[in-house]
Amino acid sequence: MNLVDSSGWLEYLTDGPNAAFFEPPLMRLSELIVPTICLYEVFKVTLRERGEDAAIMAIGVMHQAKVIPLGESIALSAARLSLARKIPMADSIVAATGAAFDATIWTQDADFQELPDVQFIPKTG
Repeated sequence: MNLVDSSGWLEYLTDGPNAAFFEPPLMRLSELIVPTICLYEVFKVTLRERGEDAAIMAIGVMHQAKVIPLGESIALSAARLSLARKIPMADSIVAATGAAFDATIWTQDADFQELPDVQFIPKTG
């Protein structure tokens, strides 16, 4: 399984400099999971920067993969991870979701860089 975090989705959807890095997992939709926190983050940023229509289209693309709701087990794992690794709430939810599904996390967010099962590329520009 694969999980592309919000920074990766935004990079890909805007054809940013690192978009090609995220293409392999995004092209394998049957192996891709999307935490609901990523829906929130991508929708919020796209709504702010490109408007309602673009935000709705972005979420439509994300819904082609398997959306994973934030349940109790993932929430509690995320809280533990956040405290242990000193990472923000949203990032810990993404990491806990990835761990729950044995997924590789694809990101350009440095908060994930030292976590296991992460494919990281530094953000450019």
